[in-house]
Amino acid sequence: IILPSIDDLGEEKREFMIYESTFSDIIGIVGFYSVLTMLDSSSSEGVYGEVFGNLALTVLFSVIISYILICVFQNIKGHVKLFLLISILLLLYAVGKMFHLSSLIIILIFGIILNNYKLFFKGVLGKLVDMVRVEDVLDDMKVVTAETSFVVRTFFFIIFGWSVFLGSLLSFKVIGIGLIVLVIIYLVRAIVLFIFNGRDIVPQLFLAPRGLITILLFFEIPEELSAGKEFQGVLLFVILVSCLVMTRSLISHKNKLAQTDVSEDEGLLENGFDIPPSEEAIE
Repeated sequence: IILPSIDDLGEEKREFMIYESTFSDIIGIVGFYSVLTMLDSSSSEGVYGEVFGNLALTVLFSVIISYILICVFQNIKGHVKLFLLISILLLLYAVGKMFHLSSLIIILIFGIILNNYKLFFKGVLGKLVDMVRVEDVLDDMKVVTAETSFVVRTFFFIIFGWSVFLGSLLSFKVIGIGLIVLVIIYLVRAIVLFIFNGRDIVPQLFLAPRGLITILLFFEIPEELSAGKEFQGVLLFVILVSCLVMTRSLISHKNKLAQTDVSEDEGLLENGFDIPPSEEAIE
């Protein structure tokens, strides 16, 4: 939800939101399954060793497979290759699940190496790649990612819509718990942003929508640990309100930018400077 919605932010804030959204999802998923593993295991020390060993093995495997895939992709000469790229992403996810590795980390590292191939293919390794062909692969991968992410988000939210009951939103208990959850989310977020970004934490403070990852993890909670079907109403309330808060914040930020531009133009006119015509006026 967050990545397609931050085009109007400044470059530094947009970059921060991209990294924050990506790593928070991955860390959240790894932490979630680590807790489930810990609950099923009698020894926490064994769980810690398994988790960190799994992460180290995942990173090593991801780097090796990324180099191999990039070398293979650049040699694809056919015109029909988008579905091949999709199948490779699904294969990476399946391999990660098969060997109990973090599939998201595998795909993340593959994307990082592909997008920054000039940094990873240097010296002797630079002779293994054709820069022009790798650029074509990168462009195709961006198209695949944009299209498939839209489809996946759409279907998962449809499924989530089928599974919830709107009448649960009329419960004062659901609203109360939902408001407490939202206050905790924004309070923790404000503290973290203040530590890393200083006082300039608007509008990124309000860009904390709950979405696909929240839904997926919610349905992965075992029945013995579930808070019951009533908590689905809390989940729906948090998702709807957080998305509305994000939407309102982005609209306010965009209006503020527009007012700033108008004020600057008026200042130029008062000082006797000519304002260059816009592209629409030229057309």
